[in-house]
Amino acid sequence: MSLFRRRPKLPAARRPALEAEERVLAWAFVGDPGGEQVLVATNRGLWLPGGERLGWHEIHKVAWSGRELVITPAEVAQERDGYTVQVDAPVRGFLLLEPGELPDQVRTRVTRSVAYTSHHPLPPNGGVRVVGRRVSGVDGLSWAVRYDARTAVDAEPIIEVTDQLVGSARDATTPSL
Repeated sequence: MSLFRRRPKLPAARRPALEAEERVLAWAFVGDPGGEQVLVATNRGLWLPGGERLGWHEIHKVAWSGRELVITPAEVAQERDGYTVQVDAPVRGFLLLEPGELPDQVRTRVTRSVAYTSHHPLPPNGGVRVVGRRVSGVDGLSWAVRYDARTAVDAEPIIEVTDQLVGSARDATTPSL
């Protein structure tokens, strides 16, 4: 009996094309163990079956049911000066029969990517969440906003207030010299 159980290494044939500074943290087969598809968590993001990598800052929500990992990516709806307006992209679910450390790594990394978050009500009946996220391998924060439903996102007064809110958040998180 072994005191230290080591998870098997990721098969070389399933290893994604990693960047020079990127390393594998955890992985799991999607569906049947030993199958063709894998999810791979690295220090830079989550590699999905098919070779697409979502950076940790690009994942809006994660849910783990005990068998299924559900990822809600963020999608850029609009680029503004110094920040993006984001919405939820289509949800992606992955059945993991032998998940190992993957769900914990995904949740931890997504949570750690959030450096700043604040919700602000907007007239007449909406609101906006301002979020500053760490991007692996990049200095500083990446800024984004997510509007509540019913918010007039394209109204000029809403854009002006949002610009001010993002500017204030930036100032609050910038170290003084």
